[in-house]
Amino acid sequence: MKMALITRWRRAHLAVALAMIVGIAAAYWVARLHQEPLDTAVAAEPRIPAAPPPASAVTPAQLPSATNQPIPVVSPRTQSVSSYVDITGNAASVNAVKLIARVEGYLDQIQYKDQLQQAQAQVLAAQAALVYAKTELVRYSKLVKQDAATQTEVDTWTYKRAAAEAELLGAQAQVALAKLNLGYTEVRAPFDGIVGKHLIDPGNVVGSPGQQSALAEITQLDPIYVVANLSEQQVLQIRQNLGQHRLTFADLRKVPVDAALSDQTGFPLQGTLEYVSPALDPATGTLLVRGILSNPDRTLLPGFFVKMRLPMAKVDRNALLVPDRSLQEDQGGRYLLIVNKDDVVEQRYVQLGQLDGALRVITSGLKPDDRVVVGDLWRATPGTKVTPRLTQIEATSTGAKP
Repeated sequence: MKMALITRWRRAHLAVALAMIVGIAAAYWVARLHQEPLDTAVAAEPRIPAAPPPASAVTPAQLPSATNQPIPVVSPRTQSVSSYVDITGNAASVNAVKLIARVEGYLDQIQYKDQLQQAQAQVLAAQAALVYAKTELVRYSKLVKQDAATQTEVDTWTYKRAAAEAELLGAQAQVALAKLNLGYTEVRAPFDGIVGKHLIDPGNVVGSPGQQSALAEITQLDPIYVVANLSEQQVLQIRQNLGQHRLTFADLRKVPVDAALSDQTGFPLQGTLEYVSPALDPATGTLLVRGILSNPDRTLLPGFFVKMRLPMAKVDRNALLVPDRSLQEDQGGRYLLIVNKDDVVEQRYVQLGQLDGALRVITSGLKPDDRVVVGDLWRATPGTKVTPRLTQIEATSTGAKP
């Protein structure tokens, strides 16, 4: 009986302990179930980033630095520059003629030399006949005084002397004509040049009546022309720069013309203006201009594509020039990288002028005291603080005038 009571007491305590454990566990899971929706809502709520500091609060020290290695920069060169217009054209020969046979004959034969020899022989025969006629006339003139000959014989020899003189003149004329024809067989060019391929093969008849077949063509290469066309706007601009002054023929001969082949840098070939058309071509609206250049080494050949540069009769006394290699380009246009007073790189869009050697004229967007990045462009990112190293522009300008 006593043992049964003890067993029941133990079972009651065990049940109470189990109930307490179950209650604690239930309370924990209830807390978790109520906490998770709250945590999920908080996690799903977007986070608002902190507002950046105002631009005025950003100091150069806070900007990213590309590297401590110096970036080479230059100041723009200020100098007097003459304005030019660049146009494209072609080289053309000063003289080109076709060699035409002026007498009839077989090419590469010498029949006119034989005719000359025949005419010279006739002259000798006529001279001999004249000497004989003169001798006989003198002899018969003496005999008629001695009543040893008749007057009729004297008259006959007088006639023969006159006939011999006429025959001699005719023979001499034939010699002159034969010499002329023989000279025509040697086709001579009116100027020094280069002969092209032969147009008629040896053995063919040339120079027959009504036939003007060319034997070959000769082209003069030194000097040589360079020919191009100016647009109407360019012509008007040049006139405006000249103050509407009209150039005389002598003035034209003094205007320099520079030229270059397509594979040449700059304008290494120099000459002068030789001709300007008196009127614009109504079909193209352009004005033909022609320069003449010395060409002893045959650098230019007729038909070559050439670049030409003509002065625009305008001089900018304070032009700003920078190395052409410092220019870059994107969709916004051509630009330079400038290091400002805080040593921060800026992107500056500029307007370009003419190329002067290795330097480019900048017409707007640049100031004389700017520092232009000319080296290590890949390291000079806009907005980056750099260490500038001032260098000098090399004297590579060719067209500027001091």
